[in-house]
Amino acid sequence: MGEHQRLSVGEFARLTRTTRDTLHHYDSIGLLSPADRGENKYRYYSVRQLAAVNVIRIMQELGMSLAEIKALMERRTPERITGVLESQIGKIDETIGGWVRARKLLLTMKNTIQSAAGTDEGAMEIRFLPAEAIIRGELNDYSGMTEYDNLVSFYQTMRACYPDLDLNYPVWGIISEERVKRGDWRWPDRYYFYNPEGYDKRPAAFYAIGYARGGYGQTDGLYGRLLRYIEENGFEVCGDAYEEYPLNEVSVSDGNYLIRLLVTVREKKRVP
Repeated sequence: MGEHQRLSVGEFARLTRTTRDTLHHYDSIGLLSPADRGENKYRYYSVRQLAAVNVIRIMQELGMSLAEIKALMERRTPERITGVLESQIGKIDETIGGWVRARKLLLTMKNTIQSAAGTDEGAMEIRFLPAEAIIRGELNDYSGMTEYDNLVSFYQTMRACYPDLDLNYPVWGIISEERVKRGDWRWPDRYYFYNPEGYDKRPAAFYAIGYARGGYGQTDGLYGRLLRYIEENGFEVCGDAYEEYPLNEVSVSDGNYLIRLLVTVREKKRVP
């Protein structure tokens, strides 16, 4: 197809995946008019106008009005067009980045919910788990702050130190090995959340895993049962406990959440 081959309005509409009405509207406002009129009085577009329609449609999709596009086209120069294109590319990159972050968040939430599928809530087990990326907060301060205050502080600190970090992931609690052993597990020592880009790790290790139903912090009975299970099976606590709520307010409406407790363990050394 040569550069100067003429295209009827219908042909031009099909090639550009637009409509006759849209082309007539472009023509009526002086944005893009047919390049030629035939002896039969019909109006025709030129092949070289195909690219112009594509640019107009893309600019519209990116939020530019037809008046803005027309003003740009009337005063177009390579420099001005380049500037607009760079601006629009930046908007696209920002949108893509937002969608990628949203996908990671939704995938993590989906995996968290699915990890609880078919759970026998009374069962306990000891299983090796691979390392998993997490974002871990600083030690909580309960000398003059409540649990709620510490949670707010966790978010504020993360936002201040890592402004580009996505903080929309479910937040769980870490209880130190020392506090687990002495039976002091009322409040978490730290907060954390799983994040594919996390700079910390929940370590690869053997974990004693148990489940219970209840609200946030209603874990006393679960800790006691799980510690007895660890002892009875010849293991001992050797690291932190990770308190999670895989079924929480996102997926449960009655506040009776599913609690999952992971306690780092190892086999006891056998005395000869």
